Amino acid sequence: MLYTSTRDKSVKVSSAEAIVRGISKEGGLFVPAELPKIDSRFIDSLVGKDYISRCKKVLSLFLTDYTDDEIDYCVSGAYAKGKFSSEKIAPVKRIAEGENILELWRGPTCAFKDMALQLLPYLLTVAAKKTVADKTIVILVATSGDTGKAALEGFKDVEKTKIMVFYPNDGVSPMQKLQMTTQEGKNVGVCAINGNFDDAQSGVKAIFTDPAVAKKLEENNMMFSSANSINWGRLVPQIVYYISAYCDLIENGSIKNGEKINIVVPTGNFGNILAAYYAKRMGLPVKKLICASNANNVLTDFFESGRYDKNRKFYTTESPSMDILISSNLERLLFHLCGENDALVREWMKSLSEKGEYEVSDAVKKQIFDLFDAGCCNDEETNKTIAETFKNGYLLDTHTAVAVKVYKDYVEKTADKTQTVIASTANPYKFSAAVLKSIDNCDHSKADEFEQVELLIKESGVPCPPQLSSLRGKTPRFTECCNKEDMAKAVYKMLGIGD
Repeated sequence: MLYTSTRDKSVKVSSAEAIVRGISKEGGLFVPAELPKIDSRFIDSLVGKDYISRCKKVLSLFLTDYTDDEIDYCVSGAYAKGKFSSEKIAPVKRIAEGENILELWRGPTCAFKDMALQLLPYLLTVAAKKTVADKTIVILVATSGDTGKAALEGFKDVEKTKIMVFYPNDGVSPMQKLQMTTQEGKNVGVCAINGNFDDAQSGVKAIFTDPAVAKKLEENNMMFSSANSINWGRLVPQIVYYISAYCDLIENGSIKNGEKINIVVPTGNFGNILAAYYAKRMGLPVKKLICASNANNVLTDFFESGRYDKNRKFYTTESPSMDILISSNLERLLFHLCGENDALVREWMKSLSEKGEYEVSDAVKKQIFDLFDAGCCNDEETNKTIAETFKNGYLLDTHTAVAVKVYKDYVEKTADKTQTVIASTANPYKFSAAVLKSIDNCDHSKADEFEQVELLIKESGVPCPPQLSSLRGKTPRFTECCNKEDMAKAVYKMLGIGD
């Protein structure tokens, strides 16, 4: 299988090359030149199998230049026993009739990003040996909270790699910040920026596509790659868990093979729901993809109008990983829906860069209206959803609560009772203050992060994962903060290659 670029479809590279590069040289994102197809027989072959077996079979459809032994090495290493707190890796929990939570936060950093970022270092190191064996790979990451820690944990002390993470100084939760700033490892670096996630993300993209920076790395036998979901190696593992969840629903009797489901995803950068879209295009029986946003509802507006407009107020919310106004992965969807018209994608992305907006064609609008539904909710509605769901026996984090609220609005609007999978993206203890306030309706602002953790344990009866509770008392290693225009200098400093 070959991969092309959303901004230049004459590009044709292997999966290994796509994963090593991370982003195409002209700024486009790599996508499969042709998507593999699955059917009911393929799904039947996965029912009753464990997650590792399912993952290997799905990845083999996309990574055709990896041998079976290489895929086995990557997958078995990523999901080895003890790395995840559930033997099922991504278990499905029914919380109401037709309402199923897909728990994607059972990994070492308690966020859904672990599902891909425990695997990506294996995929990348194997790919590097095939394509650039002599170079050190520099992983550059912009994070709205969860990707940063998951990438740092995945790549720490991985041979011939270095990783630098940028995060918005006031745009992540205290627990997310502590997870990143206390990260161990000889090859890691972390730096806050003055700005929001979009500033961090656009800064990283600018560094990626700057010829002068690329030359500087080349002189030092280094090259950039990405651990954000702009990297195909980050995105393809996410396709797996939607197919796996469908198999689990068959196993527990919720559906029969061939029956359609809905999928609801809380998203800001559009990667997680894009993976569900790919699963649907491959042949997974999906009726509706439901995109859930917080108060930064740029995606909701897009899916209701076909017009993308980032020129709006930016909100810092209690679901910070979704505080995003530029959804990078939407570019991949547009490429597919416009008939792989790279010139049109370039036009839209240029308009986004220069004017902060674009509007898709009527033909593309019709497709997005058929494929997607969308909704959003504010912090007050998020908190209320956490409280109501907790009364019914399940504790949500602030991001999953957005998805649950949007799903309930969808059902009320459509009366659609199709079995639904709701992607749960983080453990509640990553956002203890907001979750605690939601379920006890008290002001705990004078308590520190870990005092609130203890109160949440007492109030909810749900234990805090040890990888979070053990952060108490740890001294941050990384305390630097820079402006967006100084990010390249911060990278040079971390790499020790001067400016």
